[in-house]
Amino acid sequence: MPGGRERRGGGFLFSSRLDETVFTPEMFTADQLALHDTVAAFTAKEVIPRTPELERKEPGLLPSLLRKMGELGGLGLDVPEEYGGTGQSKVTSMLVSEATSQEANWTVTFGAHTGIGSLPIVFFGNAEQKARYLPKLATGEWVAAYALTESGSGSDALNARATARLSSDGKHWILNGQKQWITNAGFADVFTVFAKIDGERFSAFIVEKGYPGVSVGPEENKLGIRGSSTRTLILEDTPVPVGNLLGEAGKGHKIAFNILNVGRLKLGIFAVGGVKSILKQGLKYPQERKQFGKPIIEFGLIREKLSNIIVDLYALEAMGYRAAGGIDEFIAETSKGMEGLEEFNVESSILKVYGSELLFRTADEALQILGGYGYMEDYPVAKVYRDVRINRIFEGTNEINRMLVPGVILKRAMKGELPLMDEYTALDPDNVPTYRLPDAPLARATEQARILAVVLTGKAVAKHMMELENQQEILAALADVMMSAYALDSVRRRVAHTGGAPDHQLLGETFAAGEVDRVIARASRLALDLGGPELRKQLSTVLEPLPLNRMEGLRQVATALVEHNGYWLGASAPRK
Repeated sequence: MPGGRERRGGGFLFSSRLDETVFTPEMFTADQLALHDTVAAFTAKEVIPRTPELERKEPGLLPSLLRKMGELGGLGLDVPEEYGGTGQSKVTSMLVSEATSQEANWTVTFGAHTGIGSLPIVFFGNAEQKARYLPKLATGEWVAAYALTESGSGSDALNARATARLSSDGKHWILNGQKQWITNAGFADVFTVFAKIDGERFSAFIVEKGYPGVSVGPEENKLGIRGSSTRTLILEDTPVPVGNLLGEAGKGHKIAFNILNVGRLKLGIFAVGGVKSILKQGLKYPQERKQFGKPIIEFGLIREKLSNIIVDLYALEAMGYRAAGGIDEFIAETSKGMEGLEEFNVESSILKVYGSELLFRTADEALQILGGYGYMEDYPVAKVYRDVRINRIFEGTNEINRMLVPGVILKRAMKGELPLMDEYTALDPDNVPTYRLPDAPLARATEQARILAVVLTGKAVAKHMMELENQQEILAALADVMMSAYALDSVRRRVAHTGGAPDHQLLGETFAAGEVDRVIARASRLALDLGGPELRKQLSTVLEPLPLNRMEGLRQVATALVEHNGYWLGASAPRK
């Protein structure tokens, strides 16, 4: 396996070695950072000042912004050079995605076009399809959309009712059906549409808006992201050239689910940029607002709110770019693009859940800091609060993604791709009298989460066997422990890469102290369900909190945050 077990998707549960490097935000090149800064400047100059117009759905505004972004080269990063793009790495693509995350309407539009809209053709299109569509998508001349969801098939995407049948002359597929909540539908030129051939074989088709029988419904009246276009796509006896079948007939599920992996990965990175953007607003107000004779930024509870967000952001950033770097490495070693995204689908689901939930917590805390002003539409945090709520639903709900994390791990273990049961046998508390944990806090925290994830998964399999897939509460709890294991391992490796630099050590250990507390709470309840008090007693060594003063760590983080006037690492770090 390329790079060893721990370098593959899901491998974070089965190795604690540090001698193999993973990508961290401290590895960004000067060229990558320059591209990030260019796109961030574009967003600040061209997009944010137009927010009122975006919210009013100013006709033509979003397509024009996409064309301007295309002129900068920001739309073709994932498109091969021979088809008009620049064929950049996934790390570079994700870094640009982070830079667009300052305004939600724009972020959603950009993400739908460059990600789930264009990538089905990039990864599954034939040479003729790529030559026809990708050059125009890379410049923004045409806008892309992805049409999977229907009124009766959301999470259960394969239950689609849209149909396709071959015309009598064999030249066209005739499509009928409706696709719901399609981002960019109001101005998209190209749709990737999923329908069942003869009502049975789930397949994907490239549909142009100019084809007969293609229409869209009115704009949806949404809670948030009001300026983005969300409409129903309607297909009525729409003739689609037979050459526009995307991939193989009956294999549409491979396209649908693998492209969603890209969307989940990007959503995690969008959350990195979104959290940073909200923090700027959340930091400015408490520095100016005075109560009881001093700025409220000096009050401990305000500082604690902000520093809690900072340490979780540090972890999310580490997780996201580690996954992107892992995909780049896999592609470089195997020359397989889509397989690399599929390989890291566990990590993509983790990032989607972790990122969307952190983003919402950040918006919630920012609104709380502003108090009554935050609840007023005159202040931007009210819009942000509405906008970020969708992210826990987008790209598969967080509940579905929580099911996917342990589900994929178990499937790969059954195929012999991951050594889950071997590790469980070695760690089973019935056979292991006590666990030897490292002394260093980050290493100890990582090992605690890893042991608990493996042991509790093994116990769940032993107790429920084939019925485990129906035990959603157990799977969700296992997912949370696995997500924490990935977060802790990513933070540990990031800190190690810096040689334990003081700021990184502070953020890493403060994060670990809180994350271990969350792991213990989740794992304790799960242990009681799977094995009762005896199992929890057997696991007592790995259910102990870290011997760290998290409260003092948060105070130090808050001090640094105020001194730097914001988050000061990753792509936010001062340029030398």
